[in-house]
Parts: sequence; C-alpha cells; structure tokens
Amino acid sequence: MKAHYKIFMIDQDKIFKTVIDLVTVIILYILLLALLVGVANILMDIKSIIFGTLGGGFGQIVSSVLTIFVLIDLFKTFVDFREHKEIRITYVTDATILIVMREIAAGVYDQRFDYQFILGLSTLLLILGIIKALAVKYPHKS
Repeated sequence: MKAHYKIFMIDQDKIFKTVIDLVTVIILYILLLALLVGVANILMDIKSIIFGTLGGGFGQIVSSVLTIFVLIDLFKTFVDFREHKEIRITYVTDATILIVMREIAAGVYDQRFDYQFILGLSTLLLILGIIKALAVKYPHKS
C-alpha cells in the first residue's frame, strides 16, 4: 500500500527549485531587455546632445550610465545565484553602492540635495564600503 501512495506524493523540493529556476530565468531576460533598452536610450541621449535637443545634457547621461551599471550588477547577481544557489554579499553591496552613487550624481547635477541628505548618503557609502571590504577580506567558505 505504501508504494501506491509514493506515486501521488509531491516532491516539494523539486517544485520549489523548479519555480525558483523559472523565476530567475524570467528576471534574467527582463534584466537583459532592460540593459538593451537602457543602452539604446543612452545612445539616443548622446544623439540629442550632439544635435542640441536635450536639455538635461551631461547629467542625464551620467545618471543613465550608472543605471546601466546597476542593471549589470543585478544581472551578475542573478546569474551567480542560478549557478551557485546563493547570493553573494559583494554583488549586493556593489549594486547598492552604484544605486547610491547614481542618486548622488543625479542630485548634484540637479542641485536638489541639502547637506544633511548628502551627509547621510556619504555615511551610507562609507558603511557599504566597509561591508564590501570585510566581505572581500573574509570571504564565505561554502
């Protein structure tokens, strides 16, 4: 009788791994599409600057390029997760550092930040830098 029940038992680990694999593949394709669209937008912005039709100018391109770097780091994180089944803290801190740098660059060019906010972002960058240095110095052994 037990053999009969094994046929109908659901292997939950297999279902979980299959769903996680499917979700990561979908996210990787979405990130790849976002990278391609982002690069196309940067090229359009450069074309607009050359012909003088873009008002934002250099600050817009810097922000767009930093956004592309964030997407690349997220892409690396998901590829690494698919291969090793773990998320490495260095990739997450890299992406977060790039996000903060992007916000600082965008804010500086738009001149929309007060000194308290920049001080807060600088403190966040310092802490993220310390975390990154510690993660590199003492890597996780799996």
